[in-house]
Amino acid sequence: MRSYKVIVTTALSALASAVVVVPAVLGTPAQAAPPTPGPIVKLWNWNWNSVARECTDVLGPAGYGAVQVSPPSDSMSKGGSVWWDIYQPARYTLNSKFGDENAFRNMVRACHDAGVKVHADAVVNHMTGQGSRSYGGYDFGKYSYPGLYSSWDFHAPTCSINDGDYVNDGWRVQNCELVGLSDLNTGSEYVRNQIAGYLNKLTDLGVDGFRIDAAKHIAPGDLAAIKSKLRGSPYIHQEVIEGPNETVKPGHYTGIGDVHEFVYGRKMKEQFTGQIKWLQSFGQSWGLSVPSDKAVVFVDNHDTERNGSTLNYKYGDAYKLANVFMLAWPYGTPRVYSGFTWNNGEGGPPSANGGFVTDADCGNGQWTCFHRQMGGMVGFNRAVAGTPVGNWYDNGNNVIAFSRGGKGWVAINNEGGSVTRTFSTGLPAGTYADDLGGGSVTVGSDGTASVTVPAKGAVAIHTGGVRPTDPPAGDATVYYATTWTGANIHYQPTGGSWTPVPGVAMDETACAGWKKKTVDLGTATGLKAAFNNGSGTWDNNGGADYTIGTGLTTVKDGVVRANATEPCTPDPPDTTAPSIPTGLTATAEGTTVKLSWNEAGDDIAVFVNDK
Repeated sequence: MRSYKVIVTTALSALASAVVVVPAVLGTPAQAAPPTPGPIVKLWNWNWNSVARECTDVLGPAGYGAVQVSPPSDSMSKGGSVWWDIYQPARYTLNSKFGDENAFRNMVRACHDAGVKVHADAVVNHMTGQGSRSYGGYDFGKYSYPGLYSSWDFHAPTCSINDGDYVNDGWRVQNCELVGLSDLNTGSEYVRNQIAGYLNKLTDLGVDGFRIDAAKHIAPGDLAAIKSKLRGSPYIHQEVIEGPNETVKPGHYTGIGDVHEFVYGRKMKEQFTGQIKWLQSFGQSWGLSVPSDKAVVFVDNHDTERNGSTLNYKYGDAYKLANVFMLAWPYGTPRVYSGFTWNNGEGGPPSANGGFVTDADCGNGQWTCFHRQMGGMVGFNRAVAGTPVGNWYDNGNNVIAFSRGGKGWVAINNEGGSVTRTFSTGLPAGTYADDLGGGSVTVGSDGTASVTVPAKGAVAIHTGGVRPTDPPAGDATVYYATTWTGANIHYQPTGGSWTPVPGVAMDETACAGWKKKTVDLGTATGLKAAFNNGSGTWDNNGGADYTIGTGLTTVKDGVVRANATEPCTPDPPDTTAPSIPTGLTATAEGTTVKLSWNEAGDDIAVFVNDK
């Protein structure tokens, strides 16, 4: 039975003997999010409650188009010791180490309410290779999954994929076992129906798309047959890793959906550890495996950040600048990656109670939360969509700049010293907010701007970022949300030196839960900062210092909001009338009101004087 909420106002006293029908707005099934452009963010190994909160607080406001979540199906359990157990499904129920079906449903609804689509990682090539008990308490064997699959549902006779098969034998790549995992016979109609049923269950819960894990190891014809059984039109993007001279190619899968462009990340590592001046011609001619309109591009993912083929968060500024370039350059659908920090490449995410993932905390150093650093560039990416590159500049080494039509302009400095020069931006005259938090940029009537690009930094502006008025130059007012009794801000003005540890006391308590400090920056355009309680406890954003510009900035739960509104303004009074639960009666000036509902029509009926 659904629950409904009816707001009864003082107008009840004026009701006559009539029936008023009120549309129900709560308790409805999850619906697909409206079509929304914008980059994908991969919140890898985040639990469902954390994804829901992030959609509401960060992803939606930043403009991310979709969030890719980890596999939601029940999987074999390694008790939290590794990350890869989630890629060994034990059954297709939604009892994973990230939460149960109800938490998953609530997450999808929260993301949709924030305007963010949800893509689920779908593991359908195989089942398990080891283990006997799942996170959901289900017992299984490598080729025996009671109520789902038996031995005859797997490719037989069994064989293992050898390294040489990738070049010499595509059939074995798609029909033998990948690293010992039980390989499903996806040519079987029964198996196809079970997979399609699982995916349809997810779309019924509101899932908008799927990342198909290990798609390279499934014959394209089998995937096409499974796709034909899906309801609706979910967005499909497939993991097909490009390898030199291999027989199975990413291009074989573009008729089914988009394909992950692994060459892209490799090229980003080459350039951002070399010379980025060459990026002027970056595109498919560089050996990328699929065209732009079929490519999902990324600087790294959970595999490549561990195997060394790409940059990862440990590369610091170079990693950030490569992501800035990805969100500024017109190739493919960009996907920003955000996972957990690690030293052991096989170690699992923060967990408790036998491996169930704990809530993501962007202030404890265990989660990278890198997507938050790219929030401003998401707005840039959306603003410049469909526009060409122009006004290219490079210094012959590691400083580049370019415009996107008349919509945006970016400069990237991968060198060790700051660069100040006059750039041609291609933008209309005006003052623009820096999407990377470095203050503002004023463009003259001729489209040029004098800009200082910090060392190992970038500046990006777009037409949606025009501000009619700017805060006073050289003044940064920082509001920091904390439960600490006292708070210090340890900061470095752009081009200047850090304050001595532990920094400067934030000696103003703005209101409950907030500390405030105004910093005179002089001629600097912003600052880097970390916060501490004065007694050795730090919030340094997981090792990535906060970047703060001039004007009023708020910092809360790892999120920096530039040009923010005063956070301590009192909330307006609540004028909402109290609700009356279904099944109760109420009186107003002698009038008796009873509530009932039409379940089939999802309507509420209000009966006055029992009529």
